[in-house]
Amino acid sequence: MAGPLSAAIAYLLGSIPFGYLIVRGKKGIDVRTTGSGSTGATNVMRSLGAAGFVATFLLDLLKGFAAVHIALRLTSAEPFWIAAAAVGAILGHCFPVWLKFRGGKGVATALGVYLAIAPREAGITLAIFVLLIAVFRYVSLGSITAAGVFPVLLYALDHPAPAIVIGSAASAAIIIARHHSNIARLLNGTESRLGKKDPGLRIQDSGLGNQK
Repeated sequence: MAGPLSAAIAYLLGSIPFGYLIVRGKKGIDVRTTGSGSTGATNVMRSLGAAGFVATFLLDLLKGFAAVHIALRLTSAEPFWIAAAAVGAILGHCFPVWLKFRGGKGVATALGVYLAIAPREAGITLAIFVLLIAVFRYVSLGSITAAGVFPVLLYALDHPAPAIVIGSAASAAIIIARHHSNIARLLNGTESRLGKKDPGLRIQDSGLGNQK
């Protein structure tokens, strides 16, 4: 029972909508009705600035980190259940049960998961993420690239159990899939850059919008 329990805990931890709660507490609004319609740190920044971004990013990171560490303790580091907890935490963030399965894109939560699984590879991934944003000013480009790079680094440098590699690849696939609208905008040159307001970005379809 420890394995399924750890996976369930991971999903519920991931489902804690920190971005939603922070914006609701500060401004009394649903962050999903603003900007890109997401509960993630980038969309919180549109409402609360850099402080909101940092608070949301760190809290989302910590819940991913905690989810994997709980699985490590409960299952005696069983690779399959560690991988299940990693994927579960990210799925929880993207599809939180508390918000009718409308959450964010899982980037910060994935970084917390990565730090718990392989700190060295996670550090390299974070450096790539920051470098790409600094050079190109696209948060989405940094997120997509970092998500795809981590499983490759993990396999090449650490050679963990196959379940861990597969779980990391599945996590990356979820994040990249959640950025499908960003990928389309990057390809057609309409993606907004960090620090530049995009007046054309609006919520549609009763607030669901393009979740970022």
